Amino acid sequence: MTAVAAAPVRLARRPEPLARAVAMPEEGPLVDTFGRVHTDLRISVTDRCNLRCTYCMAEVGEIFRPRDEILTFDEIERVARIAFSLGVTAVRLTGGEPLVRAGLADLVARLSALGFADLALTTNGTALARLAPALRAAGLDRVNVSCDSLRADRFARIRRRGELGRVLAAMDAAEEAGLRPVKVNVVLQRGVNDDEIVDFAEFGRATGREVRFIEFMPLDSEGSWAADAVVPSAEVIARLAAYSPLAPVWRDSTDVAPATVYQFVDGGGRIGVVATVSEPFCGTCNRLRLTADGAVRNCLFSDDELSVRDLLVGGASDDAIARVLRRAVWGKRAGHGIGEAAFVRPVRTMSMIGG
Repeated sequence: MTAVAAAPVRLARRPEPLARAVAMPEEGPLVDTFGRVHTDLRISVTDRCNLRCTYCMAEVGEIFRPRDEILTFDEIERVARIAFSLGVTAVRLTGGEPLVRAGLADLVARLSALGFADLALTTNGTALARLAPALRAAGLDRVNVSCDSLRADRFARIRRRGELGRVLAAMDAAEEAGLRPVKVNVVLQRGVNDDEIVDFAEFGRATGREVRFIEFMPLDSEGSWAADAVVPSAEVIARLAAYSPLAPVWRDSTDVAPATVYQFVDGGGRIGVVATVSEPFCGTCNRLRLTADGAVRNCLFSDDELSVRDLLVGGASDDAIARVLRRAVWGKRAGHGIGEAAFVRPVRTMSMIGG
């Protein structure tokens, strides 16, 4: 396999505003005041989870939204259909843990029928082996499986619940069901699991799965995040390059996925890094989020949100809902501001927003 020499493309960290003040467009794609076109919708189907990962949720005391405040499948499908009409091409289902939502394959089938080019799901894997065939049959394309340690005892400490063996078996089951590629999400924390970087690379090389190392973000409910707990992606790449030479995978300017991907020069697979904290990619962000209780958010790290739930319940028109989506995107800031003096942690945590 020949290494690709070109470096990954990243646009400016902080985008420039449009040259002249203009009114929010009433037609065309979902665009913000910096010219970023939004084509990716993350839909949280629940704020509930069957694990209590240290970097996400408290071990006890989590308070979830009452079930009657969570969007129904009919409501989610309607928002997705309107988003599709506005140029959204990709949907990712998140949580909480999306597979604790009963009947999820039904929602997948509805969303698949709308015609999205990519329909994916992020899961902790605990229920995936059982549900993978039904999800694939319903039209799900692929999955990302969270797995933060390859050591059973450490896995248990980080997740506080669940078993490593079950999650590893779920990856196999997903591939057997046709949910490919399976990507493995690893949230790195300094002094917790950063000594497993090479272990995960070897795991990915052995299985053919792309491991994605994600920087620890200030979205945990216990408020334990600290800058010195972040393992910068540049450090991850340096460690892996010392283990086996890497080459960046070339990407053109239309590829705005959050991960920067590298391949091993010897042909033994790929790894990705998501440098949300150390090298923000806000300048190319194309993501919009719908929370489980019907709030539209334009950034993980901003408390700016607009609710569509009341509109859905009140019988509002599609045009009214589309306008809320446009307003949410139009109000997006240049960047998330982590590391700046004015940064304030969002009130909602990751499980409440949906990754």
